[in-house]
Amino acid sequence: MSTYPRFHGAYTALVTPFRNDQVDDAALVKLIEHQIKGGIDGLIPVGTTGESPTLSTEEHIGVIARTVEVSNKRVPVIAGTGSNSTCEAVHLTQEAEKVGADAVLLVAPYYNKPSQTGLIAHFSKIADATKLPIILYSIPGRCGIEISVDTVAALAASKPNIVAIKEAGGSSERVNQLRQVLPDTFTILSGDDSLTIPFMSLGAKGVISVASNLLPAEVSAMVHAANEGHFAKAEAIHHKFYPLYRDLFIEPNPVPIKMALARAGFMTEDVRLPLVGMQPATRAKLEKTLASLNL
Repeated sequence: MSTYPRFHGAYTALVTPFRNDQVDDAALVKLIEHQIKGGIDGLIPVGTTGESPTLSTEEHIGVIARTVEVSNKRVPVIAGTGSNSTCEAVHLTQEAEKVGADAVLLVAPYYNKPSQTGLIAHFSKIADATKLPIILYSIPGRCGIEISVDTVAALAASKPNIVAIKEAGGSSERVNQLRQVLPDTFTILSGDDSLTIPFMSLGAKGVISVASNLLPAEVSAMVHAANEGHFAKAEAIHHKFYPLYRDLFIEPNPVPIKMALARAGFMTEDVRLPLVGMQPATRAKLEKTLASLNL
């Protein structure tokens, strides 16, 4: 029997607030408190939603440490520590462990496009370098490769601290395939807000959410209802907020969610280059959706 947590529930992929191109500590604290008040099950700093590619290593570890400090054990902190460099991913993971993270999220290496054998070696080396539980992150649209079903199964069988996957390939069939070959103790989480309920109907147990930055209570209620078997309630929440789930990706993430959070008074819209602010047409579309939901 595994002693590692199972990570069922709703987890927020936190944005990293900026002001004048610096991490905005006050806004980060405000956002974390909003999440915990809303009943979120855990926080994920410095994933791709947290603009990890444009944070320095010092900033990256600093945001993790600050999230750990502010959350103060009220919810688990799952640090984004993936990289396309195995050495860097090991370093970030070990530093996250030192500052008190409860788990790590490891994206597939991007740009260098390793083979599946390379992926097994990459994730195995990181798993051997930490005691923390690991959530894999497959997002072929950003990485150019997916973590294959067979690779996930091999890692789950060989590395007991690899306990879950964030599945962001957009395919319900992948969830079916993963559930067939993985033990019940291995958790599948949706990586797309719009697919959370479809994925959960097939055996996923929650979501790593962008929308919950703004709506932690609503996303948590949706996921908890589904996990308790109340799918009609979960589907009603899904259908209500689907237009927002959709429109938060009309420009590259996290540009739209930062605009929505700025509109709600949490932070500035600032993103770091090469990301830029929303264009007039997409801004108007997102504004209309937010207004229609009374947000």
